[in-house]
Amino acid sequence: MAGSIPNRPKETQDPVSIAVVASLYHDTYVSGMIDAAREEIQLMAPNASITVYRVPGAFEIPVTVELALRHSGADAVMALGCIIRGETEHADLVAASVTDALQRLALKHVIPVVHEVLLLDSEEQAEERCLGATINRGTEAARVAMNMVQLFKKMRQAFGVTRTSDFHQD
Repeated sequence: MAGSIPNRPKETQDPVSIAVVASLYHDTYVSGMIDAAREEIQLMAPNASITVYRVPGAFEIPVTVELALRHSGADAVMALGCIIRGETEHADLVAASVTDALQRLALKHVIPVVHEVLLLDSEEQAEERCLGATINRGTEAARVAMNMVQLFKKMRQAFGVTRTSDFHQD
């Protein structure tokens, strides 16, 4: 989404629960995304409950997302992290693993998992995407999460189910 982010959905007074799983690695950048996400969610859902779970690095994000999906009752989970490429392929391997795991978890639980574990080439890119006001992936993650929460609420009503977990059949 170079240069554009999703539209801000209509404000809701409904209680919304958002879990944020964020890495401590590259903390300055990840904290910038967390702060932007919190601020944006509060604009869209003033009654939202936001719980942040910090993990050591990006590789630990999926297992923590799994636990949050199982037990937190969150309407959506945001995965936030920053992976900066080095001289080896390690960053690419971690990023691919995290991406695959997050997608599988969203499908398994039928709860939105917003993937903003960024794979970047440099600290300059991290600064621009995580600390900038123009392109902050935390703001983007918050808007995606709230758009999905509102869409899933509408779909639950249309399908006559009370919980998102009722969407899937094991």
